[in-house]
Amino acid sequence: MDFILDFKTRIFLTNEKNFVDSSLALFDFQYHNNSTYRQYCNLLKRTPKTVKSIESIPFLPIEFFKNHAIKSTNSTTTKIFQSSGTTGTVRSKHHIVDLKFYHQVAQRIFEKTFGSLASYRIIALLPSYLEQGNSSLINMVDCFFQYSKPGSGYFLSGNIQNELTIGPKTILFGVSYALLNLKKINLKPDIIIETGGMKGRKKEMIRTELHNELMKNLNISEIWSEYGMTELQSQAYGKCGSFTFPGWASVFIREINDPFQFSEEGKTGGINIIDLANIESCAFIETKDLGRVQKKNSFEVLGRFDNSDIRGCNLLV
Repeated sequence: MDFILDFKTRIFLTNEKNFVDSSLALFDFQYHNNSTYRQYCNLLKRTPKTVKSIESIPFLPIEFFKNHAIKSTNSTTTKIFQSSGTTGTVRSKHHIVDLKFYHQVAQRIFEKTFGSLASYRIIALLPSYLEQGNSSLINMVDCFFQYSKPGSGYFLSGNIQNELTIGPKTILFGVSYALLNLKKINLKPDIIIETGGMKGRKKEMIRTELHNELMKNLNISEIWSEYGMTELQSQAYGKCGSFTFPGWASVFIREINDPFQFSEEGKTGGINIIDLANIESCAFIETKDLGRVQKKNSFEVLGRFDNSDIRGCNLLV
């Protein structure tokens, strides 16, 4: 069976016991099939002959997605996701070959966290993402609409109150500044998920400050967050600033001053991510986010490296 197809059939069975073997197998495949990644690995003298542990797999700096088509297959690209950004900035591009698989991954993660999409009405306050175009978040939410209750859709903060009528359980996805524009809601959503991003509309806030203000404004007890990015196919969800990826994705924290050295648990550093769902691009990503790993495979996102691009999927410090 074709490696990609076989890997996709097994990915949802990934767990702590087989994650390392799966990561090494995918590294070997992507080294041989992704020319950009192979060149980067060769410069570091990290090849399948020398990489024998997960710690020695090279993580591709996320900036490569701006100027290269990061693909591990010759199959035709069906969709290109682009990162958010300010006018004049070069936006990252993620070439998606199998859009159906992207939707399958996103739905599996969501439903493992919140339950069946068929149980909810999905309300989305994502104006800036709609304006940008080619957003992976918009594509994911569009997919969710197909499986959710009638009445799901995109709305503006000014008319959302009219949509929150008595009916099915409701999940509200919202970019941070749009949620802050909401004040008291008579009929509150059952779950509010902030996706980060002020888009220059408001002052950037740390996540704790944002959640406290939202809970006060909306008179609710908790806020969920979604962590994802253009260059990944998997998302992490969490409350109180603590995120968890599915079993086929994991976070590794690198030293701030030495990108090839991992940090101890609980120590702040740069976030590296292995996302095994990135089968046809690159599964080993060095982000520009700062964070730390907690116990039970959870992690915090604490900010961004200096001089790195503002990205809509993250809150900045």
